[in-house]
This record gives sequence, C-alpha cells and structure tokens, in this order.
Amino acid sequence: MNLGPWGDLTILAAVMEVVFATCVVVYISRLERRTPHPLGEKVGAHKAVLAKIRKREPMSREEVDYASELIADARSPLAYAIPAALFTMGLFYVVGCLFMLHLDGGRPSFRTFIGGIPMLTSMNMAAQLRRVAGLRGKLHSVPVIEPTLNTVASN
Repeated sequence: MNLGPWGDLTILAAVMEVVFATCVVVYISRLERRTPHPLGEKVGAHKAVLAKIRKREPMSREEVDYASELIADARSPLAYAIPAALFTMGLFYVVGCLFMLHLDGGRPSFRTFIGGIPMLTSMNMAAQLRRVAGLRGKLHSVPVIEPTLNTVASN
C-alpha cells in the first residue's frame, strides 16, 4: 500500500508523537515523585531566583539549591520531550491535512497551516529551556550569603 510522501510523513509524525508523549509522562512522573523544594512553593520564586543568577546577585544557600534544581530540570533531555511533543502534534496536523488534500486533489488553505502555531510555540519553549540550562556556568560564580547569627536568632 503506497500512501505517498504526505501519508508516510503523517505516520512518522504520529509515531514520534507517541514516543515524545511517553517521554513527557516519564519526565512529569519523576518530577511529581520527588519532594518539592520549599522555595518552589512561593509565588514568583522561580523568576526571582533566575533573575538573581543572570545579574550575578548574592543568593542564600536555599536560593542556590533551588536554582541548581531548576537548572538540572532544564538540562534533562526528557525536558525537551515537552516541546518535541508539541512540535510533532503541529507537524501531524499539517502533514495530515496535506495528505488529505493530496488524496482529494485540493489546494492548501490557511487552515492547513494552523498546525504551525504549536510548532512555533514549541520552539519558544525549547529556547527557554536552553536559556535556563545555560545559567549553569553563572550559578557557580554567584556569591552565597550565609545567614548571620543575628538573623538566625531573630527568626
């Protein structure tokens, strides 16, 4: 049975989607099983800690631990399965539409390329992950502020 190039690409995109979706489930289940960092429970802590790293501002030991956890999460190869799954979902839609148009002899319309929206979004997600993962070198040069005895005694 010959499906042509669009049919073959549609099947390939579907298989890759299943593979990446499985990787996403594994990655998310690993994240859910570990104990959450106390700083992660605070609203805006993620953004604030990463901003401190970028500016090389002094950080507490707790913030450094949380930042190293965030960077390790972004460096995980399984983390990139999330944007990959989103990209293949859009690819499946585009090539599936082109396959159906090829069968019917129609012409592509704007609707055919709506799958490009999740594809562009996934590229932004991958770039954001890469940007956070790239902070690893800066994390080692950030000065760590140790709590003083006065600070500990007042709490």
